[in-house]
Amino acid sequence: MDFDLREFTDRLCRFRTTAGEEAAAADWLQDRFEELGFETYAWDADPDLLANHPSFPDDPAVLEAEVEGRRSVAGVLALGEADPGGDDEYPTVVLNGHFDVVPAERGVWSSDPFDPVRRGGDDDPETLTARGAADMKSGLAACVGAALEVREAIESGEMDANLRIVVEAVAGEEDGGFGAATAALENPYPFDRDAAIVAEPTELRPVVACEGSLMARLELSGKSAHAATRWHGEDVLPRFERIRQAFVDLESERTQATTHPLYEAFPVSAPVVCGKVEAGSWASTVPASLTAEFRIGVLPGETVREVQEQFEQRLAEVVADDPWLRENPPQFERFSVQFEPCEIDADEPIVEAIRAGMDDAGVSPAEPEGVTYGADSRHYIEAGIPTVLFGPGSISEAHYPNETIEWAEVEEAHNAIAAAVLEYAEMVPNS
Repeated sequence: MDFDLREFTDRLCRFRTTAGEEAAAADWLQDRFEELGFETYAWDADPDLLANHPSFPDDPAVLEAEVEGRRSVAGVLALGEADPGGDDEYPTVVLNGHFDVVPAERGVWSSDPFDPVRRGGDDDPETLTARGAADMKSGLAACVGAALEVREAIESGEMDANLRIVVEAVAGEEDGGFGAATAALENPYPFDRDAAIVAEPTELRPVVACEGSLMARLELSGKSAHAATRWHGEDVLPRFERIRQAFVDLESERTQATTHPLYEAFPVSAPVVCGKVEAGSWASTVPASLTAEFRIGVLPGETVREVQEQFEQRLAEVVADDPWLRENPPQFERFSVQFEPCEIDADEPIVEAIRAGMDDAGVSPAEPEGVTYGADSRHYIEAGIPTVLFGPGSISEAHYPNETIEWAEVEEAHNAIAAAVLEYAEMVPNS
């Protein structure tokens, strides 16, 4: 079966792979891997395994409904003298991409989010618009193409290398990394993995550090009263605003205190956002309850627990200054999925291979960077697998209406990743 990067990407973008809807795409990917000559593997997210992981809820029953049917698949190529079963010392490189996407509201898009639209060409840059175009189906397609390009180079005699390439298509990344975490915790292959490239949209820059995030829910209680005699009530809104402002101030203090060299240049090194607020019950009633949900950044070198304690302390200071809050203390607890930060040394062989591959492919050089978002790389790094982010597209397009990627970047990523894999095999001939 011939491989056409455009056709593969467009077909993958047509699958509606929002949470819990990945199964059809997983089946299609496994079929394509087999047709392209990969040995295939598949695994389902394991709720019992994930319940023991700090990123996820600790109740398997809660997780079971969320992970049902969320299958991940992979294709493996054993090249040169490498053994498919791993009975040798040749290196294994994982090329990883997630194929799940966030929801897309048709009304705010100029076209159907799951009907890919290509524009430009000839004298104008070609673009692809679809949900997942940037985050990150194009990157996954580039990984497939890169693996096949390496196979062609070795089998034609153009290059002499011995290695295994795993192309992983994982589900559930947007929900914390169900597929990647399961694969990291319980290796689905009969061989070890030596390094990984996750093709997230990094604008073709190598990323060696990712932030984590604390997801925390604040609950406040006040006292209801008729709006016409509001002085008989205890309004939660001014109290919430004092707490929110205290968190904003702490965010600023944390930015000013940041010494990590990859994060000093960000205007906000560890962003804090209150993304959801629900308060009150009626326009003519003093609001007596409020629930707010925060996403709080966690820098590499920190833990979610440490950052949670900082914000709990700041909250306690606000409470201490308010008699009502002292008598009716707010609740501030984790919810949903937590992201631990991750980082690898910039001189890891896989990072050097990416930079050398960029040079080989004619991609503009770039120093290793840090980013303020989380990714599946953390699961592999935690498992002892050095992992770098590198892929086409911009994070500024991720999760947005009319998500778009410049096609030239996809082709550059495909070429650079292929070159990086060959560079890695030369740098680390025996794992």
